[in-house]
Amino acid sequence: MAASARARVLRAEGRDIISLALGEPDFASPPHAIEAAHAAALRGDTKYPAVGGTLALKAAVRNKFLRDSGLDYGQDEILVANGARQIIFDALIATLEEGDEVIVPAPYWNAYPLIARMAGAKPVFVECAERDDFLPAPAAIRAAITPRSKWLVLNFPNNPTGAVCPADHLLAIAEVVREATQLWVMADDMYEHLIHDGSRNATLAAIAPDLRDRVLTISGVSKTYAMTGWRVGYAGGPRQLIEGMARVQGQSTGGVSPVAQAAALAALEGPQDMVAAMRSAYATRTARAAAMLTAIPGVTCHRPRGAFYLYPGIAGLLGRTTRTGIRLETDLAFCNTLLEEAGVAVVHGAAFGKSPYFRVSTAASDEALEAACGRIGAFCESLMQN
Repeated sequence: MAASARARVLRAEGRDIISLALGEPDFASPPHAIEAAHAAALRGDTKYPAVGGTLALKAAVRNKFLRDSGLDYGQDEILVANGARQIIFDALIATLEEGDEVIVPAPYWNAYPLIARMAGAKPVFVECAERDDFLPAPAAIRAAITPRSKWLVLNFPNNPTGAVCPADHLLAIAEVVREATQLWVMADDMYEHLIHDGSRNATLAAIAPDLRDRVLTISGVSKTYAMTGWRVGYAGGPRQLIEGMARVQGQSTGGVSPVAQAAALAALEGPQDMVAAMRSAYATRTARAAAMLTAIPGVTCHRPRGAFYLYPGIAGLLGRTTRTGIRLETDLAFCNTLLEEAGVAVVHGAAFGKSPYFRVSTAASDEALEAACGRIGAFCESLMQN
């Protein structure tokens, strides 16, 4: 958000800026979803909504979990919220006490540790190496578990790396979870439909059904249907947890706009062909951008299997100096200077808990991506070694 805000300021000053900072699809929301929202407003669906979601949307979410993951949740095991971030907030606030611990593989989307801290808990980070495809090792997760561990977060396909967790790796993690009987698992599957080879996402509650009552499975319409601004996320999980989350939501934001819920219902139940088209576009863009970045001396670039991100490493560039005399000691300095001098906005790796890297969103046009990668390459090649 900060990188995007700075990019907007520079654009307002007349600068030519390409922003690859926000993880936001560049596609339009489905026309039938927009029409459904319009119809809902016209027929008067503009009153206070039920906190946990309309019955119609919860039924559609139930069908979605069955269709996509083979998970069978009852209506009282489903919660609709104001985006996936609200789901995460509801779950952590409802369950954490002062001194509890939340295990978060790094790199990570920063909502997990920040909300954990809001609840008085301590985030415990498990390092994921680029050489291991940014997947958390089961042994490292086991080593991080203590009697105070309350949650394990699993986010696949991953933001910021695009990593996808194979079923056999997830089964090995399930073995660790079975040993820690006090541990809940948050399976954030927001990018589940954006796997580049079109294969089905492996999610913990489905492949390890004996753990179903300890797993909260999260998704939403934001990434799959290019509906970020509608703010509709949903989750399936054990009834007692969902009830506690609904109580938190009722005293924080309340329910989701009925107009937005009508749009989400139409997206889930309507034609799905645009999902495949977007997935194909992201895969092509990501592969092309990865090839361009990998060709830059001093840059490494893991080839992701999902989402619409790249997470290039810049260890080979730190310590170098720009032509304007700025010495780049951190990935934050690299990204700030890249924006100011080359006009490309990206996000530094420290924001995701792992340096020295930066995140590129490939949810941009082919032309913007190619131009941005060209600028990044020229900027990197202009750096002087000391």
